[in-house]
Amino acid sequence: MRNVYKKIHENTKKGLKMLGVLIDPDKYNIAKLTHVLGLCQQHKVDFILVGGSLLMQNRFEETIRTLKTQTDIPIIIFPGNGFQISSNADAILFTSLLSGRNPEYLIGQQVLAAPFVKEFDLETIGTAYLLIESGGSTSVSYMSNTKAIPANKSDIAVATSLAAAMMGMQMIYLEAGSGAKYPVPDEMIQQVKKYVSLPLICGGGINDMETALNKYKAGADLIVIGNGAEKAPNLIGHITEAKNRFIELT
Repeated sequence: MRNVYKKIHENTKKGLKMLGVLIDPDKYNIAKLTHVLGLCQQHKVDFILVGGSLLMQNRFEETIRTLKTQTDIPIIIFPGNGFQISSNADAILFTSLLSGRNPEYLIGQQVLAAPFVKEFDLETIGTAYLLIESGGSTSVSYMSNTKAIPANKSDIAVATSLAAAMMGMQMIYLEAGSGAKYPVPDEMIQQVKKYVSLPLICGGGINDMETALNKYKAGADLIVIGNGAEKAPNLIGHITEAKNRFIELT
């Protein structure tokens, strides 16, 4: 499948909200993966993302192959490092951790990955990845050795997002992080969306319908749930209901 970004971009222009479910291959066996995939199809999830900050069990390729044989939902790689690449995915978020100052995650891992992404002919989606403080250390902040943008500093998030747009990035990803105590603040989402028209992704700490609805109202175009869906798969249905409620309110 191609034109994943085209779908995201067109939905954003139309004001259609989207939902992605993030699968960490280390945390899913085949039975659990099949169950969650069934819920994704039942609730018409827009995208399935695959990746993790640290993969220990070598299930990355197997997970993507399994997903591709069981669904036509677009599979997007959300890489934790330059080795999380597969020719069987539909696209890859080619992320740069712009909120940090670690050159390894600004450009280093991307340089290592680029020849393989080219060889695999993957659709690349240039994504500015901004880690937002969420009440404690997260896997992303620890593994990347970077500080998150303070939750009360919307101006920094706005300026960073503006810089990303000016550099030609295609999307902005505001991330509270895996295991976040608090999600990205609504005010920050509103401010970023006010100044930047790129598709805006929001993830981390979104564990109920009300929180999701507030993120959609604030301006998030695509919500990604990971840990929440892993622990409580029915959350997928609740976020879908938030999408539907947003449509009713607009």
